[in-house]
Amino acid sequence: MKIKIQCLLWLLILLSVSAITSATTEDEDSFSFDDAPLEDLIKYPGWFEESLLALDDELAEALEKDKQGIIVYFGQKRCAYCKKLMDINFHEDDIVEYTRRHFDVVAIDVWSPEEVTLPDGEVLSERDYAVALETNFTPSLVFYDSEGRIALRLRGYYPPYQHRAAVEYVADGHYQRETFAEYLERGDQTLRFEADDLIEDPLFEKPPYNLDRRYGSSGLPLLVVFEQGDCHACDVLHTEPLQDERVRAPLHELEIVQLDVHANTPVVTPSGERTSASAWAKQLGLFYAPTLIFFDEDGHEIIRVDSVVQLIRLSNVLDYVLSKSYLEEPSFLRWISKTRGATIGMATPAQSQNLDR
Repeated sequence: MKIKIQCLLWLLILLSVSAITSATTEDEDSFSFDDAPLEDLIKYPGWFEESLLALDDELAEALEKDKQGIIVYFGQKRCAYCKKLMDINFHEDDIVEYTRRHFDVVAIDVWSPEEVTLPDGEVLSERDYAVALETNFTPSLVFYDSEGRIALRLRGYYPPYQHRAAVEYVADGHYQRETFAEYLERGDQTLRFEADDLIEDPLFEKPPYNLDRRYGSSGLPLLVVFEQGDCHACDVLHTEPLQDERVRAPLHELEIVQLDVHANTPVVTPSGERTSASAWAKQLGLFYAPTLIFFDEDGHEIIRVDSVVQLIRLSNVLDYVLSKSYLEEPSFLRWISKTRGATIGMATPAQSQNLDR
């Protein structure tokens, strides 16, 4: 009996070590990678719908199969973040099973000129549809409920934890009662850390944080970086893209403030509101750390990055902000197509017809 108990204990230890190793590997794969455009085209999972781009019909068919709605996937054929979604999230059996049980998934190519009929009957090109829904970063997932209303939008790549929660949030009807941020906060029982546990960087301004832009400012655009303690994604941000000169050099052209999403740190927002870091984060609807929000010199939000981000994507966002391109082109997606079309592997209209969907 004693030998059996010892063997059982060793088995539990081995299983625990295996689980920790697996989680660590998944974390590294989810956050730390080369986000340059891929050489090979991405292939969609076989269980994606063979769509004729009539989302009204797709929704009706999903409801006939007793599903809760449809998920529209906005992607690019050479997007490294999209590949992470396919290779990591869509290799998680529980995510795939739960998604397929409750939703049909339809793929949209954000560069394609082909027409798509929306759930409300409006007809747009896939490209214009992606712009209209402000899918600045791919992959984006837009969840439509049984009434054809948007229940949730995820812009960018999220690791399996947030992805799994998003599917459950819509499928179980939580979106009708609370925000996604509130839903995640209820389920997050992890230990909270104080602000002094955040990674320090000389780029960040010191308190007090008076970000009021109503009566003039430093004349620089503002970047507010919302983080939290014990955050692996935050660690990767600091040790990888923020240390690369292609990102670090242009950051000196911004005023940068780091805030803890769970701290009561006093803040005066760009609009002059006196509040705390945690209250402001809730007001902004933040549910992911780190989140980077860029404001212009007058305190108006330009763009936010609230999903996994690596070097190329962050460098492009900085270029968009510092060049003031948003004044002429409010859509980051349209801007990136004009300035980076060749490097991101954007297809011409003729090529788009030949890409296997």
